Amino acid sequence: MSLTATRIKAKARDLGFNLCGIAPAAPSPTLAAYFRWIRSGMQGEMTYMARPDRLRRRQDLRQILPGAKSLILVGMDYFSTFADDATLNDPARGRIAAYAWGLDYHRVLELRLEQFSEWLAGASGLKPAQKIYVDTGAVLERSHAQQAGMGFIGKNTMLIHPRRGSSFFIGEIISTLEFDDFDEPHRETMCGTCSRCLSACPTDAFPAPFVLDSRRCISYHTIENKGWIDRELRADFGNWIFGCDICQDVCPFQRFAEETDEVAFLPLDLERVAPKLTEILMSNEASFRALFRRTPVMRVGRARMVRNACIAAGNWRHEQAIPYLIQLLYDKSALVRGHAAWALWRTMELDSSKLLSDLHRREENAGVRAEVEALLA
Repeated sequence: MSLTATRIKAKARDLGFNLCGIAPAAPSPTLAAYFRWIRSGMQGEMTYMARPDRLRRRQDLRQILPGAKSLILVGMDYFSTFADDATLNDPARGRIAAYAWGLDYHRVLELRLEQFSEWLAGASGLKPAQKIYVDTGAVLERSHAQQAGMGFIGKNTMLIHPRRGSSFFIGEIISTLEFDDFDEPHRETMCGTCSRCLSACPTDAFPAPFVLDSRRCISYHTIENKGWIDRELRADFGNWIFGCDICQDVCPFQRFAEETDEVAFLPLDLERVAPKLTEILMSNEASFRALFRRTPVMRVGRARMVRNACIAAGNWRHEQAIPYLIQLLYDKSALVRGHAAWALWRTMELDSSKLLSDLHRREENAGVRAEVEALLA
């Protein structure tokens, strides 16, 4: 039996993937736009994206896998209605992006893709060289997925399937196998005149349709930014403490998102979806690991998560957070101390002056001192 697209997609379904497409290992049609984006510096501190070796790989997949001929791309739904809007928007809780509610998707998809890769090798009767990636390689996977017929690129830069929305993970197998029946590319976009995602972004992170400036993006700052978060942006973060779903949630196509049947992506409890801010503020390394073990949240570590929770607490502006924020002025992390100072000022205003002055007198970190000076000024 020949290795047809129909047979490959049937195997993808058997492995739990909701979408599958096959495309030639050709350069992405959005390469020029990507290079313009890099030259503009919109990747922020994600300097790895501009490394020459990674740029070469994005230009030519054979730099990743010599002899690459094909891309087998898959999608796996993660959408869940586990929590209602009232809970998610409760300012006393920190909100986590839906993709991170369950287990780390990298490992879940990688295990399935390893099985898929082994099956492809066996079913083909050949010994193809193959490489798998899940959101980690120098591959413009959304663009390649569009070329494989899996959806279109929205103005929010997400890959959107017209009958499933955008709440799905993408993974791929780069292979030396060659196929006669590649999928037809999907339409480039179906957004029309709709601009809900652009208008809904609280930090104006979209300078133009199809262009995301990471330096203004809540997801970037709460996950990728390892340092100080711009004071001008913090008040617009709301209660987001890890990622952001706003530009996806407002998309009209998102109404077609289907509840995932993958148990690994379902949260164990509400605290992995929208934990109480006070619980995050009082967390230590052990309690942080216990709460977020094996989830994507682990990548930011306790200090950055508490930093993010301080911003959410500053937007909550409730006296209940005050004792926790005062305690954090003595935290071992300078990031935590500085952002706790901002949250205290937001909550207590002038009543926090003595606390902040005391912090300034004993503080040795230049970043914290600058933060306090800006507040007291």
